[in-house]
Amino acid sequence: MNPKDYEQLQTQLSPKTPILKNVLKAFLVGGIICTIGQAITFFYMANFDFTERTAGNPTVSTMIFIAMLLTGFGLYKKLGQFGGAGSAVPVTGFGNAVISAAIEHKTEGFVLGVGGNIFKLAGSVIVFGVVSAFLVALIKLILVTIGVTDW
Repeated sequence: MNPKDYEQLQTQLSPKTPILKNVLKAFLVGGIICTIGQAITFFYMANFDFTERTAGNPTVSTMIFIAMLLTGFGLYKKLGQFGGAGSAVPVTGFGNAVISAAIEHKTEGFVLGVGGNIFKLAGSVIVFGVVSAFLVALIKLILVTIGVTDW
């Protein structure tokens, strides 16, 4: 069988991907996660001395912590299977990636297992986040210095 015939056969036998259904589920899950995050922000603003601007950091920390707990109890995996990218793209996906690696390698010990592999999945997110923040800060500094903006 030549490669063209094989590809045609594979196309015929492969199940059709329900793209619209998957997009809607991802939108729903991602939207619910973001709504929970907004509710946590309002909670911090109402019960503590946070403004809309300063409530972001504790909200992000809380969302990551909740995702880590759900991952530890095996619930975030089910959410990810249902919602796909809707559960992976928000900041909760970062918490899930960190704890998943830690749980997977805990049998190898705390130092070489957990410590050596905890950021295996999330390391690239951290690196690109730091590089992106540096580049944005550099562009902002240049624009402020030459007087284009007064951010």
